[in-house]
Amino acid sequence: MSSGIVFHSLAALVYLGLAAVLWGTLQAGKPVEALGRQTRLGLLIALGLQGFALWHQVLGHGLLQINWALALSAALWLGLAIYWLESLVVRIDGIQLLLLPLAGIVCLFAGLYPKTFIIASSDDPALRWHLLLALSAYGIITIAAMQAALMAALDYHLHNPRESIGSVTGLRKALGRMLDVQPPLLTQERLLFRLIWVAFTALTFTIVTGALITLAMTGKWLLLDHKTVFTLLSWITFAVLLTGRILRGWRGRIALRYTMIGFVFVVLSYSGSRFVVDVILERV
Repeated sequence: MSSGIVFHSLAALVYLGLAAVLWGTLQAGKPVEALGRQTRLGLLIALGLQGFALWHQVLGHGLLQINWALALSAALWLGLAIYWLESLVVRIDGIQLLLLPLAGIVCLFAGLYPKTFIIASSDDPALRWHLLLALSAYGIITIAAMQAALMAALDYHLHNPRESIGSVTGLRKALGRMLDVQPPLLTQERLLFRLIWVAFTALTFTIVTGALITLAMTGKWLLLDHKTVFTLLSWITFAVLLTGRILRGWRGRIALRYTMIGFVFVVLSYSGSRFVVDVILERV
C-alpha cells in the first residue's frame, strides 16, 4: 500500500471526525464557534496529511500523475487551505459543516482509486508548472462556485424563513440549522472575492504559460481549440466581474451570477480538453 493511499485515508478520518464533532455540537444546540481553535488545529493536521498524500501520488515519482479522484482532492485541498487562512481572521466555522464531510469523502475516493495516469511530456518543467497552474485555477474556481451556491442558499433562507420546526422534515431541519450558523453574507462575499482573485491570477498565468509553450512547440501563440476558447471565455467573465467590483461595487446576486457563468465555462473547457479525454475517460 502506497504512502499516498495511507495518508489520504488518515486525512479522511480526520476530516470526517471533525465533521462529526461539529455536527454533533450543532445538533446539541451548542455554538460551533466554541470549537474554533480545536477545529482549526484539526483542519491543519488534515491539510498536512492530505497535502503529503497529494505530493506523493501526483509528483512523488518525478512525473505528473493524476486521476479524477486526485483532481477533486487537489481542488478541495486548495479551497480548504484558503478557508483555513481566512479562519485566522474571521469566524467561518459554519462553512466547515459543509466542506469537511465533502473533503472526507473525496479523500476516501482518492484512497480507494489509486490508479493514476502519467500526463504526456510532464517531465518538462515548464509544462508541469502550466498543468499545475491549470489544476489550481480550475480547482479554486470550483470552490468559488460552491461558495456562491452556499451564498445563494443562505440568501434564499434569509428571505424565506423556515416553516415551524414541527412541520419540516429531518433533512430540511438539519439544512436549516446549518444555514443558521453560517457567517454573515458580507463576510462570505469578501471570502468569495478573495477566492476569485486567487483563481483569476492562477487562470491568467495558466493562459500565459500555455501560450508560451504553444509558441515554442508550434510557432503560434494560441491554438483556438475547444479548451482554449472556453478558458478564455472564463477569464473574460471573471475579468469583467472583478472590474465591475472595483469600478461599480458589484456584489450580491450579480457577483453570484458571474461566478457561476465563469464556472460553467471552466467545466466546458475542462470536459472538452485532451486532459479529461486521457485521464477521466481513460482513452488514448
